Amino acid sequence: METLMQNLSSKRAIELENEYGAHNYHPLPVVLDRGEGVFVWDLEGNKYYDFLSAYSAVNQGHAHPKIISALKSQADKLTLTSRAFYNSALGAYEKYITEYFGFDMVLPMNTGAEAVETAIKLCRKWGYEKKGIPENQAKIIVCENNFHGRTITIISASNDPDATKNFGPYTPGIVSIPYDDVAALEKELEDPNVAGFLVEPIQGEAGVFVPSDDYMKRCAAICKEKNVLLIADEVQTGIARTGKLLATCGNCNCQSSCENNPEVKPDILILGKAISGGVYPVSAVLANKDIMLCIQPGQHGSTFGGNPLACKVAIAALEVVKEENLQENAEELGELLRLELRNMNSNLIELVRGKGLLNAIVIKETDKVSAWDICVKLKENGLLAKPTHGHIIRFAPPLIITKEQILECVSIIRKTLNSFE
Repeated sequence: METLMQNLSSKRAIELENEYGAHNYHPLPVVLDRGEGVFVWDLEGNKYYDFLSAYSAVNQGHAHPKIISALKSQADKLTLTSRAFYNSALGAYEKYITEYFGFDMVLPMNTGAEAVETAIKLCRKWGYEKKGIPENQAKIIVCENNFHGRTITIISASNDPDATKNFGPYTPGIVSIPYDDVAALEKELEDPNVAGFLVEPIQGEAGVFVPSDDYMKRCAAICKEKNVLLIADEVQTGIARTGKLLATCGNCNCQSSCENNPEVKPDILILGKAISGGVYPVSAVLANKDIMLCIQPGQHGSTFGGNPLACKVAIAALEVVKEENLQENAEELGELLRLELRNMNSNLIELVRGKGLLNAIVIKETDKVSAWDICVKLKENGLLAKPTHGHIIRFAPPLIITKEQILECVSIIRKTLNSFE
């Protein structure tokens, strides 16, 4: 095995994955071996700008020294205890993250999908025990074209045939409505058995769909009026990606944390990905005590959730966001990126949309060129991005990127698009 790794080429690495790994992904043909800041390198030493950031997990940049230091330090001391015992890192982390986002309590998990499942369970439990919904009648409202994960319950909320076909039967009690449609939500909330509304403040995987400016604010008001929990899935949009600490806050001006009177505050907040800077699987569900304490010992948990390694990494990752002003950088450079993309006036770009440094270009669908073709050529020119939904390319670099680097990337994108015209 050591000899194989020493002599490994990109071609051989791809062959190994295709032969021995499940075919549940279709990666771009590049084999990454090292990362630092906004850059990654393949096995042959070619250097690329990372414009995906592991689906916004690497907001703080690859191998951030502060986060890596926290990982190494704790790894030498204690990595896992399970929740059968207390550990010396968890309580301090729970205090830090709840104060950071302005909630009473947190339930720590590992992955985004686990956190979404946790939020659904918590919401249903609240619905039965606090709202008084009859047993097994609770409903969760979701939006069409959402992406909340890949578990059976979560794909039961999906209308994507790739996600659902031949995976049934599906979990009942989930109702789908159009995204950015307040009237549709209002209609469904007439049903007294609705416990919660699960929503992404921006639909990332669907192609960076940004709703109306007042969408989340109006949704929150309706949910409050009808005694329904607003559940914000900020796994991809959270941790400063959109130029705000949380995208749910919309146009609020809080510069550090959402305890500062946000315009919109969800009842349940779901976080993941960048909560660890992409260094380790960490996710979290935050809520106030009247909701969180519906879960009692033995009713939900995770062997790895809240492990000391995760706690130390997450604290360091969140400190980096504040110390390096990443939300301000995302807001400023996101505006610059969208302006430059629109000014290209490319015949291939149908639409530019996004918020902060979560952006996308919609490619005009033709027989001559596809979004995949463009991404392959971008790779050849030194920038890595990935298509979503066939004709959309998402641009989401690490939030530590500089103005000069953004402009260099714009030049790469322009050169690439021009080569197809």
